Amino acid sequence: MQKQVDNQHYHFNEYMLIPRWNSLWHQLNEVAALKAQTVLEIGPGPGYFKAVAERMGIRVETADLDPDLKPDHVASVTDLRLPDASYDAVCAFQVLEHLPFDTALVALDELARVARNHVIISLPDSRRTWRYMLHLPKLGELRILLRRPQLVAPVHSFDGEHYWEINKRGYELEKVTASLLKSGKLRLVRTFKPFENAYHRFFIFSRSAPSVANAG
Repeated sequence: MQKQVDNQHYHFNEYMLIPRWNSLWHQLNEVAALKAQTVLEIGPGPGYFKAVAERMGIRVETADLDPDLKPDHVASVTDLRLPDASYDAVCAFQVLEHLPFDTALVALDELARVARNHVIISLPDSRRTWRYMLHLPKLGELRILLRRPQLVAPVHSFDGEHYWEINKRGYELEKVTASLLKSGKLRLVRTFKPFENAYHRFFIFSRSAPSVANAG
């Protein structure tokens, strides 16, 4: 495997747009909700997750194939060369789609091996949605994501970065979810699309908790 972009790809004004900031909030919120104290982040990009998480008292180490990003561990996601159950949680946000699908499943197994309790990932979900926000007296804000009608799923072509995306033809959500769970090493706690950035679908996996929810 080779890196697809150089570190200039993460230039602040071009990369950290408002939807991505919102996604970063959800990344941090999920890790904090799980009370993870040690985290391995795969694919640190510009490093904002680690910088903020450490201000929250969470110890974060990073791993990436590209030494220019100055990760704590220069390694392939399919062969991290770290001990089993090394971290409370292992995270890979918008990473696995940069690998062919079968390779991405191998990588997920490697994340599960290194995780002690949880694996958290996000993946691009191409299914378009309408966003509605209502303010109800005495009840506050109500936020709703509605799927747009789609007769035929679009075909995904490799664009130099993404090999596949959820809800493109052959990568329907149900099929991708089943594939992610096929090894039996992880159980799905929940999956959701943030209201602020519905292109990023989150999956929270547990090494032991029962599967409970698919949040749309």
